[in-house]
Amino acid sequence: MTKTIHAIYEHGVLRPLNHIEGLEENTELELTISTEKRESHPILRFAGIISNEEADEMMKVIEDEFERINLDEWKD
Repeated sequence: MTKTIHAIYEHGVLRPLNHIEGLEENTELELTISTEKRESHPILRFAGIISNEEADEMMKVIEDEFERINLDEWKD
């Protein structure tokens, strides 16, 4: 299996920013590390910080707010 994951190096340990599907605990891995700085979306700094329930709630609030936008307001 080959996967690309994003991780952070903290206190001498690489910590994945998201859950890695299909990987069992204590699985030995071979890593290739790239420290190339890529432009990332600002919201990605929250990856792994909020729970799925909190993310679902945030998405509902966003959807509810966007429904209140009057699209005719943006026309010339």
